[in-house]
Amino acid sequence: MTDAEKTKQLRKDVAPYAKSEMKKSVMQIINTIVPLLAFLALGFYLMQFSPWLSVASSVVAAGFLVRTFIIFHDCTHGSFFKNKKANDLVGFFSGVLTSFPYEKWKREHTIHHATSSNLDKRGIGDIDMLTVEEYVEKSKLGRLGYRMYRNPFVMFGLGPLYMVLILNRFNRSDAKKKERVNTHLTTIVLLSICAILIYAFGWMSFLLVYGVTLFVAGSLGIWLFYIQHTYEDSYFEYEGDWDYVKAAVEGSSYYKLPKILQWVTGNIGFHHVHHLSPRIPNYHLEAAHENVAPLQRATTITIIESLESLRYKLYDPDRKKFVTFKEAEALIDLRNKSLQM
Repeated sequence: MTDAEKTKQLRKDVAPYAKSEMKKSVMQIINTIVPLLAFLALGFYLMQFSPWLSVASSVVAAGFLVRTFIIFHDCTHGSFFKNKKANDLVGFFSGVLTSFPYEKWKREHTIHHATSSNLDKRGIGDIDMLTVEEYVEKSKLGRLGYRMYRNPFVMFGLGPLYMVLILNRFNRSDAKKKERVNTHLTTIVLLSICAILIYAFGWMSFLLVYGVTLFVAGSLGIWLFYIQHTYEDSYFEYEGDWDYVKAAVEGSSYYKLPKILQWVTGNIGFHHVHHLSPRIPNYHLEAAHENVAPLQRATTITIIESLESLRYKLYDPDRKKFVTFKEAEALIDLRNKSLQM
């Protein structure tokens, strides 16, 4: 069987899973958004007894907010409901809860899917990543900026703040009117909710409950996105050699999580399945992985193994793998010496 035939067969095998089910989608809203709102309310209530109890409630709420984001994410792909208006409505509402503007993220995430692992088309919907050569060509200040950006404390600490306060509030210059209006409307509704919460409960309660929930969920979200495309032998190619199916199955990992975390993260650990067929709703991703044999060959990463990915900072197209800054510097020295000989 040729590569083209294998690709055609793979798409055919996953097609039955790319169908939403109203009952499952509605149940997911009930078991996700309802508990989210309940734990947020509990957090505000507990402030009168102990701020620590409020923070604990906020951390639990953050887990449900991550799961709410998966609902939002599915709606942007048109996979959560069969009806477009239903996807748009639930997508907007869940977008407000997670602070993400629906139309903006839908467009940029679609671009991410169409260009994932393509070294010539990076920059939209991706975590910034340089190749070894690109890093070498930067100025000292540019290298320092990149090192700071890839620092875990910046990426997962300041990253959520930048995402909520800046990235999600402004559109790209090429955004159309519908997208801009949706972004501004999301921001207005979000600010109104924040103002009401601050007026009703005060700044301290707002920050310890809603603020902590957004921050923890944001950090977890960035981590999930990071780890599922950043592992040692991840697939990256330049345009001429880039292949969509390989980018999906080899450039996206299967993040094997304990069942409770798999539930909280809405099965997004089956990221290779999602990238191959974005129209598969989150509740069918596991079944597609288990029943379509070629998908089981995707790189599997455990929680312990995922922590190693924090070392990987640059991609080396020659060796087709991620490398550390230390490894990159050694490669640079080796290449310089070979040129001098």
